[in-house]
Amino acid sequence: MSTEKNDTSFPPADLQQQQADARGERSDTVSALERGISVLRCFSEDRPVLGHADLARMTGIPRATVNRLVATLLSLGMLKPAQAPDRFMLGPGVVSLSRVFLGSLDVRAAARPSMQAMAEEVGASVYLAVRDGMEMVLIEACRPRSSMLSARLDVGSRAPLANSALGRAYLSALPEAQRNQLIDSMRLLRGPEWDSIAPGMNRAIGESKRLGYCLSLGEFHREINSVSVPLIGPDGEVMALNGGGAAFVFTEERLRNELAPRLHDIALSIARDIGGHVPTPTPTPSPG
Repeated sequence: MSTEKNDTSFPPADLQQQQADARGERSDTVSALERGISVLRCFSEDRPVLGHADLARMTGIPRATVNRLVATLLSLGMLKPAQAPDRFMLGPGVVSLSRVFLGSLDVRAAARPSMQAMAEEVGASVYLAVRDGMEMVLIEACRPRSSMLSARLDVGSRAPLANSALGRAYLSALPEAQRNQLIDSMRLLRGPEWDSIAPGMNRAIGESKRLGYCLSLGEFHREINSVSVPLIGPDGEVMALNGGGAAFVFTEERLRNELAPRLHDIALSIARDIGGHVPTPTPTPSPG
């Protein structure tokens, strides 16, 4: 997997409904709460400190409304002042919520031993991720202790759906109608760059459905190659496992022949432990 940095700005307000539709949200949601959460989602590893003007630009929310939202989030401990004036960071309230979320994920406990063993044996970074909006977010991250070549991601890091192996594996495991709706939303969000992204994404989704895994070969980060397999939890939630690293070490051949089978075995083991399942590949019939 790449040294994936979230370099996309939060979509403007007129596109937020597309994301809501893709998530299957209802029309009777509370708009003020949605706006507050959209402010929190502007913060990332690349953007840990933001000001009122940044948040208004990234969300498309009027500046006066952003000021009130920030004041409310500060009072609740979800944001805290940064050292620079008119700048803010995520606060301890967010950490408390994320710890509760991560603590409730039994899949992490089931996955970590096998993931860490694979990371050490093949020298790859190994990740488990779930979807959050238009990105995949890591909920478990294992790296080989002896290697300096592995991607330096951690729990909470994000990867785009369209051009990361994690996102493509996730998309491949969705019901067709849900996948098409999500892809339509991504197309609107990506704008002119979509035409250069879509062909590789579509090939990878098809490959995942045929072979049970898909690749991203320098398509999100030009120096990183990775492979992912989908995993479905007992409640139907789709996740993805990923392995990879520096492109000159993890060639396409090695990803296909060594890492993909290993990830598939780990996915099957996790599925047995949590009562989930791994999608069954459907190979394309031979001509004639």
